[in-house]
Formats: sequence, structure tokens, C-alpha cells
Amino acid sequence: MQNKVVSQRDAAALIHSGDTVTTSGFVGAGVPDALLKALADRYEDESHPRDLTLVFAAGQGDGKERGLNRLAAPGLVSRVIGGHWGLIPKLAARAVSGEIEGYNFPQGIISHLYRDIAAGKPGTISHVGLETFVDPRQNGGRVTGNSSPDLVELITIGGVERLFYHAMPIHVALLRGSTADEYGNITMEREALILDNLAQAMAARNSGGVVIVQVDQLVAKGTLPARDVIIPGVLVDAVVVAPPELHPQTYATQYNRYYTGRYREPEGKAAPTPLTLRKIIARRAAFELPIGGVVNLGIGMPEGVSCVAAEEGLLHHVTLTAEPGIIGGQPASGLDFGAAVNTEAIIAQGSQFDFYDGGGLDMACLGMAEVDSAGNVNVSRFGPRLAGAGGFINISQNARHLVFTGSFTASGLDIRITDGALQIVTEGRARKFDTAVEQITFSGSRAQRLGRPVLYVTERCVLRLDHEGISLIEIAPGIDIERDVLAHMGFTPHIGDITQMDPRIFIDAPMGLRDELLTLGMAQRIQFDVDRDILFINLAKMNIRNVADMEEIKTRVENVLAPLGRKVDVVVNYDQTQIDDDLTHAWSDMVDDLEDRLYKQVTRYSTSAFLRRKLGQTLERRRRVTIFDSERAAEAALRDGAL
Repeated sequence: MQNKVVSQRDAAALIHSGDTVTTSGFVGAGVPDALLKALADRYEDESHPRDLTLVFAAGQGDGKERGLNRLAAPGLVSRVIGGHWGLIPKLAARAVSGEIEGYNFPQGIISHLYRDIAAGKPGTISHVGLETFVDPRQNGGRVTGNSSPDLVELITIGGVERLFYHAMPIHVALLRGSTADEYGNITMEREALILDNLAQAMAARNSGGVVIVQVDQLVAKGTLPARDVIIPGVLVDAVVVAPPELHPQTYATQYNRYYTGRYREPEGKAAPTPLTLRKIIARRAAFELPIGGVVNLGIGMPEGVSCVAAEEGLLHHVTLTAEPGIIGGQPASGLDFGAAVNTEAIIAQGSQFDFYDGGGLDMACLGMAEVDSAGNVNVSRFGPRLAGAGGFINISQNARHLVFTGSFTASGLDIRITDGALQIVTEGRARKFDTAVEQITFSGSRAQRLGRPVLYVTERCVLRLDHEGISLIEIAPGIDIERDVLAHMGFTPHIGDITQMDPRIFIDAPMGLRDELLTLGMAQRIQFDVDRDILFINLAKMNIRNVADMEEIKTRVENVLAPLGRKVDVVVNYDQTQIDDDLTHAWSDMVDDLEDRLYKQVTRYSTSAFLRRKLGQTLERRRRVTIFDSERAAEAALRDGAL
């Protein structure tokens, strides 16, 4: 095998006019800045290569000069297909003005396209993007009307609508790793993320293209452990050793050993963050965290939820994730976003989106810029400003429970917290809740139709998407509904029973959220919903260890239902419930007794496949029992009588 180490300039010379180029990176992590600079410098000197097509999944830039902003010179790029545009304002401005063709596709779709191109498939088929601006029935992901080719089409498979995203050949992959040997084998031990590097390299190789990788150090051939190699040398055509200033770990941090996942940061050293508007919103969102569940936190306002979770001692009781492949630990923020400390795993970005798209998230907390009366959310386009969807569409369409977070108004909003009450000092000049959003990044009607729980959390109120549309359900202490809420909305939400947002949110002291979420009382766990005429039994996270625990549950059920004098429908949440092995027969007998005397129909659910199987064995002694995988499925079966 030949020595593949070349200079930055020689690497840039491998790119030809008209090529389709893909780049790695997430914000600043994994961005091959040395290669991007070399390409920009060559174009400045030679006016070549020209008319490149640029394809990228995650946003790669600092909002100023670095990352893909380097490729904004007129004539260098003629078409861009990207996931998140907000960090590359120079290219975004050219796309919005029509100087270049621009497409905005979901980040996870582009990530999956790399694999499908590598596999020689014609494209990617997915439900992700349906009923959003990516759907061809809206604008097919085009940034402007001059983006002429249809790169996504609506198809029907097995009677079900899907979107088909067209594949294209990749001529050049500009990637980044940590260490290369002289044969081009690449490791990533100093990188914060793995991203799509392997899939992108395969896509370029199998398209007949070239793979160029930037690293920060070189070792002799044959010295890299095979298990550490992320991009095999057989896929790599050229290696460039980058100077430190063009190879920071992220755009905020030159190098943090904890971001590599190889070391753990000591816990408890971070001071609590001040009680600001952002923290108020993050605190209310944290009340929705599912103990034992898997959560995605979006960029911007939702980032604060991880800080609140750390302050409240909840990080060990939820698994926080980020779309570039972070699982567990505490995600970083700002220009470090995408990295994390104390992770449990760092996986490939495409694999993370497999998990997300298939419904693996128990909850997602995302930002919101505009919300309309149908519950639609826009985070991607605002007049001449192109932010892009990033992973928002993948995540929002598929998470089991959605919490959108953001200030109630924008542009100049100023608040004050006095004695646990919220005061609006200066109202924001721009409405965020209006009659219609400019672009549909999240479809409220689709979520409504699928029965997905959706909350909109602001500093002054909480709204919910339900069968009646948008409903106002909570108000902050000190806030007047007419003056501070309804007067600043372009539509009137449904107003029913409104409760006060938890007062602890507005007091600069620990909220005790950990104890509350982990130790629900029986009165909270077993409640009868009068409107739906259903008894909800929440046994999630319970450890049923003895007969006394069983009797407490049985007594509460009997006391709640006794005044009704009739049988009712029941939904039972068995998520992460533990029943002592010695109690399985007694538990089954108790359940059978309650079902015979008090239940009309009963459905049960758990997100754990293992628990569903084990509970099925426990409860099936006298009758066949189905354990569903979600509350939505359990309620649907109850409603449809499919038991």
C-alpha cells in the first residue's frame, strides 16, 4: 500500500469542477477546517474548482468564518443540500437570494442517504418529513424556487405514504479523524464524535470518488490497533496532517479529554446556573423528564434542561442523548454543542437516527420559534433568515412525548422575578404564537391525529396540543392571562381548568425534583380520569417487594372505584416495574381478582421488551394478556376494543 500523506494544497487539487462534495462535522466537532481552507484558498488563487454541489447532514460552522462558511465565495458552490444552515450564514444568504440552489432536508435523512448511496440504492425511503415543508406537497425542501430538480417525491408503499429522497453520486468526501498511519487507516480517539465518517467514505468510494481525511497526528504504517480504526485505509485516498489551529476539538474548546468518552469528569463541581428566563423554561421542562427514559435535548433553549437535571440530581435517572451519536452523560452547550461529558456511548450519527426514527425516544425537548393555532411549529425559516431543520424533523416526528420550549415573545423581552412571582418588565416586540407559521417544521395536525402528547413551555405559561387544538393549561405566578398572555397571541387557545406553574420554578433554590419524580405517592399513581372514564394505574419505576406493597395498590384501586359502583376501563403503566419473583403468583391472583370485580376492559404497557415478556408470563396464568409498548397503543386498543 502506498504512503497516502499529502499536503493541504495537493489534497485540494483532487477536487474538480462540478464535483459533489460531502463534509463531516457537527457545529465545530469533526469539521475538516484545514481541508475546507485549502479548497477555499485554491479557488481564490485559481478560480477552480467551480460549481460544486455541497452535501452535509449537520450544521458545520461558528456562525462567522469557520466551517462551511469558508466555501461561500461566488462561483465555488452552485448547489447545497444540507440539514442545518443556521451556522453558515454566508452560504445561507446566497441560497435565500437565489444565487445558488439550496435544499434543506432532515439531518437524519442525509445521514441515512450516505449509507444508501454506499449500498448502491436509489435513495432513502422514510416517513420523516411528511406533512412538513420537506413534503413535495409543500415545497419539497427547496430554499428558493430556483432549485429546480425534484430531489424528494411522495410515494405509496403498501398503501402507506412515504417520502423517497433521491440518491446522488458522491465524488469527494472531506472527513476528519485523530490519527492516521501511512496507509490511511484512521482512528478518532481524540474526537468528540464519530459522526458519519465511515458511511461518507464508503459512499464516495463506491461512487468512484476520492476520500480525503484530515488528522492531527501521523504514525508509522501497521501500528494502529485494528479495533480503533474507524475509517479503513482501503477507503482513503489522501491524508492531510492539520495544524492545531485548524483542528480544534470543537469551536469552543481546543481539547477536552472528557469529550472523548475515554475519561470521566468529576461530578458535582459545576455551580448552579443563575435563575434567568432560560432557566425558568428549562426547569418547567425538567418536570416532564421520564425517569428511566431516553431523552433528546435540542440546541438552544432546551440545552438548559441538562443543567437543571444535573442540579436536581437526575442525570443518573434519565439517559440524555444528542443526535450526532451521544448517549448518556451531560450534553455540552454553545459551540461545544454535540459533545458531552461522562457519556455511556458515542455511536455513529446514522445509527442514532435509526433509533430516533424508529420511536426510541421517550421524550424530546426542542426549541420553538413560531407556533400557530394548529400546533404547527417553525424553527427553520424566518423571512430572509434560513436556520434549517437539522435533526428537528426526525426527532419531533418520532419521540413519544414532545416538549417545545421558548420564550413567549421575542425581540426585547425582559422579565423580573420578585418573591416567587414573574413580572414582565418589557414585552417582546415579536409574537411567537400567531395565526400561521411561515414554514411547517413540525406538523401539529399529524401529531394530533397520531395522539402524540405535545407541550409548549414558556416562561409565563404552558400550553398543550390536544383534541381541541391548543389549550392553555398553566400560568406563572404573577401573570395576568388577559394582559400577559392572550393579548400577545394571534389566536385564542382553548381555556379550561388552568393551574399555576409550580412555584418552586420561580425560587432560586433546589426544587427537590429528584425526590418528587422518584417517589410518587399512591394517590398520584392511581387516579380516575372522569372525562375519559378511565382508571390510570401508574406502576412505573415501582419496586413491589412484599405483600404490603401489593395491598397498598389494591386498597387504593378499591377506594377510588368504590364510589362509582360500576366497572370501568383501566390502563396500567408497567414501565420499569419490578415485582419480586416470590410474589409473581400472588400478584397474578390479585390482578385477576381486581379484573373480575372492578375492571371492564384493561390494557397494559411497558417500553421494555424484556418486561413485556416477563409480565406476560406472570399474568397469563388464567387469561391471555397483551402488554403494549406505549401508552398510546394501550389506549388505542382500549378505544378500539382490540383486546
